[in-house]
Amino acid sequence: MSPTQQVIFVVPPHVHVLDLTGPVQVFYEAAEYGAPYQLRYCSFQHQVVSSAGLAMGPVLPLTDVHPQPGDLIFVPGMDMAYIRSAEFRAEIDFLTWLREQHCQGVTICSVCTGAFVLAQAGLLDGRKCTTHWKRLDELQTTYPRIVTQPDRLFVNDGGIYTSAGITAGIDLALAILEEQQGPLFASKIARELVVYQRRGPEHSQKSVYLDYRNHMNVAVHQVQDWLITNLKTRATLDELAEVAGMSTRNLTRTFRKETGISIHVYTTLLRLELARTLRHNPGMTMEAIAEKCGFQDARQLRRIWQKDDSKTRSTPLFQRNA
Repeated sequence: MSPTQQVIFVVPPHVHVLDLTGPVQVFYEAAEYGAPYQLRYCSFQHQVVSSAGLAMGPVLPLTDVHPQPGDLIFVPGMDMAYIRSAEFRAEIDFLTWLREQHCQGVTICSVCTGAFVLAQAGLLDGRKCTTHWKRLDELQTTYPRIVTQPDRLFVNDGGIYTSAGITAGIDLALAILEEQQGPLFASKIARELVVYQRRGPEHSQKSVYLDYRNHMNVAVHQVQDWLITNLKTRATLDELAEVAGMSTRNLTRTFRKETGISIHVYTTLLRLELARTLRHNPGMTMEAIAEKCGFQDARQLRRIWQKDDSKTRSTPLFQRNA
């Protein structure tokens, strides 16, 4: 992957504007915060008019963009009348271009009815995928070799992402941002966009990084950010209160009010989330994981994990060999 990663947005005829601009804004803000993304725009037609009648100026032709392995290509949704038309199905060069990019290691992402484009290109054959809830049956019927997934914000199958309708493109973009830049960075971008960052179904159904950030209290966000990046440090309430710029009593009360849980419970959940990630590293023992996550020892980690496992039915960490 090159130091600067290209995020290439295809601008098709009859594009749904928010399908395009939602993910665009996510990666634009990420670049503004210093992430190494370069936004590019291309089309297989010279002049594009959106589904809402908004005319767009000329963008680069497909032949003028050169995706590299590890780059991202987004295909937004568009009007179904166009997708069902012979005009769309005649865009053989564009569909071939998409297949070639995936074969070369480029990640392909669709928003809403953009999944029909990926399916027409043959990229979804045998893969799990999703689209807008109104179009799931039509997608499955039209392309019987794919495996549609209902009630999903987005699905990742073999480096091909498909997402549900409209704003789910923002969820997908934030999830990719989290995978590449980490949960703390993704949460900063979500706050910049003033949206509640959600997890998709290919991730755990619950994520402590996201589920307790649906508030606008800056001081509590600062404490949460600090905890995420300093889990190994066993900070006192006085030290956290200094981070927040408020008294210990006020922080304790405000944190619970904004998140619904105590600071201690939140910190424990953060440590368990990190432990779930680290347990996939075959080179780390339970003692090393416990130390990295801020637990006293492996025994404490196993005990807390087992208690949490009884509630969530997650894969038991305590079965792992030390």
